[in-house]
Amino acid sequence: MARTEAIDGDYDYIIIGAGSAGCLLANRLSADRGKRVLILEAGGRDNWIWFHIPVGYLFAIGNPRSDWCFKTEPEAGLNGRSLNYPRGKAIGGSSAINAMIYMRGQAADYDHWRQLGLAGWGWDDVLPFFKQHENHFLGDNALYGTSGELRIEAPRVRWDLLDAFRTAASQAGIKAVTDFNTGDNEGCSAFHVNQKRGRRWSSATAFLKPVLSRSNLRLETGCLVEAVSFDGRRATGVRWRQNGQTRTAQARGEVILAAGAIGSVHILQMSGVGPGELLQQHGITVIADRPGVGANLQDHLQLRLIYKVDGITTLNQRYYAPLGLTRMLLEYALFRRGPLTMAPSQLGLFTRSDPDRARANLQYHIQPLSLDRFGEALHKFPAFTASVANVQPTSRGQVRLRSRDPQAAPSIKPNYLSTDEDRRVAASAIRLTRRIVAQAALAPFHPAEYLPGDQVGDDDAALVKAAGDIGTTIFHPVGTAKMGLPSDPLMVVDERLRVAGVERLRVIDASVMPTITSGNTNAPTMMIAEKGAALVRADARAHA
Repeated sequence: MARTEAIDGDYDYIIIGAGSAGCLLANRLSADRGKRVLILEAGGRDNWIWFHIPVGYLFAIGNPRSDWCFKTEPEAGLNGRSLNYPRGKAIGGSSAINAMIYMRGQAADYDHWRQLGLAGWGWDDVLPFFKQHENHFLGDNALYGTSGELRIEAPRVRWDLLDAFRTAASQAGIKAVTDFNTGDNEGCSAFHVNQKRGRRWSSATAFLKPVLSRSNLRLETGCLVEAVSFDGRRATGVRWRQNGQTRTAQARGEVILAAGAIGSVHILQMSGVGPGELLQQHGITVIADRPGVGANLQDHLQLRLIYKVDGITTLNQRYYAPLGLTRMLLEYALFRRGPLTMAPSQLGLFTRSDPDRARANLQYHIQPLSLDRFGEALHKFPAFTASVANVQPTSRGQVRLRSRDPQAAPSIKPNYLSTDEDRRVAASAIRLTRRIVAQAALAPFHPAEYLPGDQVGDDDAALVKAAGDIGTTIFHPVGTAKMGLPSDPLMVVDERLRVAGVERLRVIDASVMPTITSGNTNAPTMMIAEKGAALVRADARAHA
């Protein structure tokens, strides 16, 4: 039997997960040199070139070197399909492989959280925490900050095709705007991206690596957490496997889960915090019976409509042209510009699926490329992708452990398109996409619908089936350890992100969102970490 090694001394904070939230937490909590901080990451270092060249997402997603390569259960709403479910496998977490899009969401998202009784989480409350870590190209003003570590820039490449799509959207009645991050993101604009001079700027690059020289901060990689340790209901430390050995560390302060909407709740369940009946089925001692742990899973389902075009350049052509990749590499190496600086989507669009909606509920990612799925090769014909997602879904799923073995991936069941409303919105989204593409601005390029295909009719039943055929995750799982009031049976953490029913244990990541934000979720996750770090430090001062 392998021996167990205890890491030297006690730590004030043990952070599980060095992803979008964990890297920021490690930075902020270790800023107090009197506090010892240990951060545990299941993946490795980000020492691979494709973690840093923006277009590297094409090679990182679906690659076991950089992606945990989870899969969902077969989804009834997707006509029985099981989806690949990417999650980043390195310091930086999913911010090391994601779309790099900086998107706060809508003011109404956060005001809704406050209306649920969560004091301190309205738009006016959280805006200062967004600004605190920003280094924004638009300068220091009422909306943005410039003194932070997270660089935010404009795209460094443009495509005539995207300009034409933006004009077509205007012809379809969707206004052009200059900025999605003011609190109201309705309209069409270029996305802001987490890059610095053409390089991906992940959470690890921004927050963790610059402070690893601090003597009170320790990073351990390759750590597969088995469980949080408890003395009664008080969290006292963490046990994990590393290099074939069991290791432990003790926390005299708090244990903080920052392993994401899949990882954090999987660890909670393995530690005895979760639905009691489920834990007992796997022989796990129940520390706290919390039915909400793993429930309330929300994600944005993207419907990836693909259109073949001619007479205009797409990435597909540039990639397959003679010496295409070589030319792009040279352009990147010499000027830090061109297709290798691309986020998956440069042009975004927010609008309403029907005029009666109170606010925009559809988000488009327009891409001058096409492929069957991320991680696979580009198509060998010129095409663009108009990906549209319902950013306020009503479907709810779950994450549940399959085994006491921490190496066994959990069961992930998003339950996409499981409500009448989500099915109606999906049908409306396909109709709207077709209407935009039919506008005069795109007519010279003869767009021909490749997916789902013009053989798919316009009736609701046909469009909902098509949505099930082409729908896939856009990598935004949240909500599985929801923040709520004690009266909420699915509540997992309170408004200070403390896990209910136990002591000295918090969740600080995308898991805590009670409802998903209206857009890409990486920026809101870092905001949650910024505010969460402030809450942890304030509580420590109060109890000193």
